[in-house]
Amino acid sequence: MFVHGIGGLRDAAAQRREWLTALAVGARQAGHADVVSGLTQGWLAETRFVDYSDLFTDADAQGGTSLQGTGADALDEQEDAEFMTAFVRALVSEVDRQARERGDRRTAAVAEDALAQLPCTGEEDDEDDEEQGVGEPFRVLGGVLTTLLQAPGLRGSAQWASGLPLLSHLSQVGRYLRRREADSTGRTLDARIRDRLLGGTDPDRPLIVVSHSLGTVVAFEALSGYEGRVPLLVTLGSPLATGAAVLQRLRPRPPRTPARVERWLNFWDRDDIVVGRPRLERWMQPNASGVAPVTARVDSEGLWVHTATKYLRQAAVAGPLVEALKK
Repeated sequence: MFVHGIGGLRDAAAQRREWLTALAVGARQAGHADVVSGLTQGWLAETRFVDYSDLFTDADAQGGTSLQGTGADALDEQEDAEFMTAFVRALVSEVDRQARERGDRRTAAVAEDALAQLPCTGEEDDEDDEEQGVGEPFRVLGGVLTTLLQAPGLRGSAQWASGLPLLSHLSQVGRYLRRREADSTGRTLDARIRDRLLGGTDPDRPLIVVSHSLGTVVAFEALSGYEGRVPLLVTLGSPLATGAAVLQRLRPRPPRTPARVERWLNFWDRDDIVVGRPRLERWMQPNASGVAPVTARVDSEGLWVHTATKYLRQAAVAGPLVEALKK
């Protein structure tokens, strides 16, 4: 099972092919050339791409459905402004940390500029927000991200040319975690997304889950109540341990490896700015079987490494995944 992350509307069939093709590249590099055709042609394992992207634009939801115009339409005023500010602050701080660690002064200078633009906290700032209107914090955050995207490693990214589209997609994390936007049956957005993931599963058959970005949050919560065997959970570019913005909002609490997960491999790229705290094992309790996340770093090339396919092309990612499929 593939579970996608933040972004716009998906073509599930096309994305499934892209993820399988990337995985085949990684499998070949990991010494598993014998399974390449099995992956791309579908006979090695039944593969499902879970697409929940349409739920973020579901007209049946009660509340905002997308970030438009000012950037505030999908967010509930103060609470959501605080969430997005914390999330963006963590993201920019991670870029700054990575740049300083590498001795990349140009990127560090851009990140420092972006951090300086972030809204302050405190009563004085709250009064200013009231005078400026609800949408102002989101316009500011859009500007912060626009500045960040000028960093040498991010400039010209094909995914997001400016901050507001990136902010719109990042806001999906907040919309999931605020557990609102109920439909006509009373199911909140987060519950409907988990329903989409679990709807096609068979607890009598072993399930291998490969999740990316926001999808790692969805998979973690969905699997927490899953009763079937999960021989392997793979998380790519995960924000699960991002402090107050994500970690403290997860369910169930305290966060622990889902009970039926037998192995959890977590991968992060050094240049993946969405990953604030990469080593999940420091923040997740093991399940009753003693299973905890095992984190490994990979290094991808290119301007923007926060894509599932770049992770899947890595031998370190594809190797153990293919070995689990062969069992």
